[in-house]
Amino acid sequence: MAKPLNGVDLYHSLFGTEIHDPRVLFEMLTVNVFQPGLNWRVAASKIPVFDKVFKHFDVHEIAKFDEMDLEALEVDPEMIRNPRKIRAVVQNAQATLKLQPEFKDLADYLWSFEPKDDVVRGSLQQDSHGLGVELAKDMKKRGFTFVGPTTMELLLIGSGILKHEHD
Repeated sequence: MAKPLNGVDLYHSLFGTEIHDPRVLFEMLTVNVFQPGLNWRVAASKIPVFDKVFKHFDVHEIAKFDEMDLEALEVDPEMIRNPRKIRAVVQNAQATLKLQPEFKDLADYLWSFEPKDDVVRGSLQQDSHGLGVELAKDMKKRGFTFVGPTTMELLLIGSGILKHEHD
């Protein structure tokens, strides 16, 4: 019997594949929220912890978290104990629910940013015309937080929405 993948291996195995499961996309968004200021492997290594404390990435459950839930997470020794990032996950779950009825779910929303032509980016570039910039602006307007342009471009590439060729 194969042993389950750890967080880093799981994230690495998913990265760049086309993901249409809204729960998995929220999982990837959560890793991206925690990643700034850390090596991606540190954030990805916490996927099993995030899965447990964030109710298997069920946005309906996460959106209900109250102050007591948040305070418990902020002192959980297994967590990356950044209160702003923990609260961002809850805020992002609430924002995800507000995507309806315009979008069916987070997957429907994120895939609406898929380039309509066969644009392939050779490298991550921060420019005012990048898809990451466009997504980050739109997400912020919709109440998401910790969704900067570079982070969102990585989410688009990681979920297979934006194709990426290695230099």
